[in-house]
Amino acid sequence: MAHLRLFAAARDAAGAARAEMAGDTVGDVLAAAVAAYGPDFAAVVENSRVWCNGEPAEVDHPVGPADEVAVLPPVSGGCGPTAGAR
Repeated sequence: MAHLRLFAAARDAAGAARAEMAGDTVGDVLAAAVAAYGPDFAAVVENSRVWCNGEPAEVDHPVGPADEVAVLPPVSGGCGPTAGAR
């Protein structure tokens, strides 16, 4: 089982920050998480970046029991224009 780490909206949708998920690829791990956490989590994953062991990963990237798959949703907010800026 791979180690799944969830951040921000993914963590909120799943109700957990970490989990163990079975799968041979990143896609398998994400599918197992969607099955476990439901449609709200699936919606977050659709717009998220996924990393495996600290590197960007595609769904066909292989994973093993010592690997970490991280789901990083987009971050919003920030600072708007300062007064007088155009």
